[in-house]
Amino acid sequence: MAFPQTAADTQGPQRRLARGLAVLLPLGLSLASPALGETSAPAPVPAASSPAPSPAAAEALDQSLSPECRVPGSKLYTLARLKAVKAALKEKRPIHVLAIGSSSAGLGASASYPVKLENALEQALPDVQVEVEARGLPGEVASGAGERLRSMVAEMEPDLVVWQVGTNDALARVDIEAFGEALDESVQWVKSHGIDIVLIDPVFTESLADDAYYTQMVRTVQEVARREAVPLVHRYAAMRFLSTQRTTEAHMLGRHFRLNDLGLRCMAEHATRAITLSLLQPEAAKVDTKTEAGAPAKSDPPDAARGTSESAPTAAGK
Repeated sequence: MAFPQTAADTQGPQRRLARGLAVLLPLGLSLASPALGETSAPAPVPAASSPAPSPAAAEALDQSLSPECRVPGSKLYTLARLKAVKAALKEKRPIHVLAIGSSSAGLGASASYPVKLENALEQALPDVQVEVEARGLPGEVASGAGERLRSMVAEMEPDLVVWQVGTNDALARVDIEAFGEALDESVQWVKSHGIDIVLIDPVFTESLADDAYYTQMVRTVQEVARREAVPLVHRYAAMRFLSTQRTTEAHMLGRHFRLNDLGLRCMAEHATRAITLSLLQPEAAKVDTKTEAGAPAKSDPPDAARGTSESAPTAAGK
């Protein structure tokens, strides 16, 4: 299976690593994959009255997803390195995933989410055992989940945390600055223990599309993901796009902002897509110590790759 290549990807260890990981990815991956080391830029949160783009100008849908879940890559993810998951793959050991957030609470349709995520990851990573354990609580906000993270991590020792964050905080009208600080602190703590983390931003609903507070909560999740260089699943932007393909986004939502079975399956697919593409992100370049006298050494590039399709910030979070 061939992947798009950049000029810098014609030889060397990065190419060999990409080829090694390529066998772990689904056959549809090459149809919509960004070039190695690149990522789709965050999609902005447009006003509810913004017209939909013309079909001719529309970005191609990601064909690796189920037809009812397909969205353009720019409305789906921001990529970053996943060192712990990649290490587990190299060591040929099971990947342990901790899922938190209210759709991981195990009530009603949400009880199927960890199974859907586990199945999607195992389909994307053939011959790799994936174990997903959900530890969400209904209505839990970021500060409460962050406090529980320490005990959950000590008990599970996961390779990866997948965190749906922001929706409950927005519905509870939590102070946005305090929310951002709590989320940032928790992400830093997880990373400091050698564990990868993927954030999933809030759900989209037309009733709050023009709510400045809600969309700012989405942007705050995006800003934390960018600042901490962790992958982000743009659930808000993806659901907004899917809502334009039908008469309403209600086909994704159950009661009280909880995703129904279809919404949970699409979220599992979207998270898996972000994870598998993040595994293709190249390692950081080593610092060049051979610098001229008085010249500063070259620094490593940032963990998160720069966007390639849009420059405006996007909003998202649950």
